[in-house]
Amino acid sequence: MAEVECIHSHPRAEDLRIGLICWAGTYLTFETYKNTITATAKCLGRKQTWELLVSNEHDTQAVVRVKSLQGLYLLCEPDGSVCYGRPRTSHHGCFLLRFHRNGKWTFQCIISGRYLESDGEYVFCHSRVLSAYHMWTPRPALHVHVTLFSPMYHSYARADHTVGRIWVDASIPCLEECGFLLHFQDGCYHLETSTHHFLSRLDRLVSQPSSQTAFHLQVRPGGIVALCDGEGGTVYPQGSHQLLGLGSSPRRGEEWFILHHFPTWVSLRVKTRKFISVMCDGDVCTASECLTPMSLFQFECDSDNLTLQLRSANGYYLAQRQHRTVLADGHPLESETFFQVHWNCGKIILQSCNGRFLGITPNGLLMASSTIPGPNEELGIRFANRSFLVLRGRYGYVGSSSDHDLMQCNMDQPDYIQLLPCRQGIYHFQGWILLVDNILWQLPSLGKICSQLLYRTSGEQLTHSAGTQWLLYSRRQKWHPIGRQRRNYQRMYLGILGQWNATCLTPSPPGKTSALIRTRTPEPRSKRISVTQLFLPSLEKHLSLSNNTSQQATPQGPCVYLTQQRVGV
Repeated sequence: MAEVECIHSHPRAEDLRIGLICWAGTYLTFETYKNTITATAKCLGRKQTWELLVSNEHDTQAVVRVKSLQGLYLLCEPDGSVCYGRPRTSHHGCFLLRFHRNGKWTFQCIISGRYLESDGEYVFCHSRVLSAYHMWTPRPALHVHVTLFSPMYHSYARADHTVGRIWVDASIPCLEECGFLLHFQDGCYHLETSTHHFLSRLDRLVSQPSSQTAFHLQVRPGGIVALCDGEGGTVYPQGSHQLLGLGSSPRRGEEWFILHHFPTWVSLRVKTRKFISVMCDGDVCTASECLTPMSLFQFECDSDNLTLQLRSANGYYLAQRQHRTVLADGHPLESETFFQVHWNCGKIILQSCNGRFLGITPNGLLMASSTIPGPNEELGIRFANRSFLVLRGRYGYVGSSSDHDLMQCNMDQPDYIQLLPCRQGIYHFQGWILLVDNILWQLPSLGKICSQLLYRTSGEQLTHSAGTQWLLYSRRQKWHPIGRQRRNYQRMYLGILGQWNATCLTPSPPGKTSALIRTRTPEPRSKRISVTQLFLPSLEKHLSLSNNTSQQATPQGPCVYLTQQRVGV
């Protein structure tokens, strides 16, 4: 991929947001119903997320305004109280932000000269003498699945698990090795690779997080960060091969990286099993059955109106041009680069701005020529840089807790969902627990798939140890075997993977303790469940899994919903 021009886009607004942690370990919070600013929250949510509007920035300080997601500003009043609202003058709500060597920030009101501080509950501006109570720790609020882009080397960090090192040499982040998980724990950060290894201070990847994998994060407005050890060492690319390691003498700006949410790259395949690729002159055609970097596309989907942009490895977008041809020469804001997405049983159909559908001509070119979609217009789609998902909704990440039996959607740290690809864009979830009809269904994470049935007993207890399972949905007492489709259903089968016992808990009412009900005789007919297919627009913005039913009727049986809010991956 060395011949491909480096792809770098400016951070999105979501990538520039931060949370501010006071000395007590709690977050600066926008309290809507109280009309106040507090510092009582213990985790980062929407009310704890802020945007910095920078008007003047230097090496160690900047003049900023602090804006909430509701569009109101942090304001310091003459009496020292802090509230939110809209600035009344040009300097009202302006703070002098100073960056300290320990990674902390301080906010000094431009008008009064007092520092923003908290007592662990209330927030105010009373003192002009700097102390530890005025220190705030910035925490980036973007999704934990990130890329690290070096503006000095114009390259992305890439983990090499064969040698246990990280290099800063990738021109485009289309490989799974370019994605990292940035975990925040006890005031420090741990950088985890796609194979779940951690960067250590010894410049090697280790299998478990520890004090040797903990780094402090220097944060600057604009999504710019640097990893430090707190003892004068900084992580930066070193040597001719740009090995990412800990050192003490980086060149000016060499230690800074720009954080982005890890983008989704996919491959597109036609019915002849050839991949759609971009040629050197910008033509788009089906060139080969082998996957190459020019066969990968960055998937940028707007789930609100189901429009899609596909960005190729040359940095340009697919666009419909004259004579209905499709070329990889588009720019982000061109209307010709937006395509309407239609999903069909694990495949997608793209409709251009002129109303015609993209299809493959006899000479292999991609053109917008068909008025009615058919097999030539169906494109198989597959992840190119993801083997697992990390889901985040409106209130936090999807994960498990030792205090609860159910999966929760408000966690500060996520759980991984390992993906097992099947045919036609269908994926199995490994190591996942589903709530179906008030029953927990656990899908262990190891082993292969086979098609034995999972029986549900009369006591609402699910237990079966004969091997791996398939689940299907029953509607109106009519059982539909695996592989059949009724009408235009789209489905993804979730299987229990590996030679493991499948157990199910019935959640108890509040005040009662959950207990595992003993195995009883199975019912004569098996209870089968299926789930609709996992849509790629959902992966970019939100994810909702529901039962396999027609679009006109509401099912009278078990449904599966991971979250009812938007979820990012």
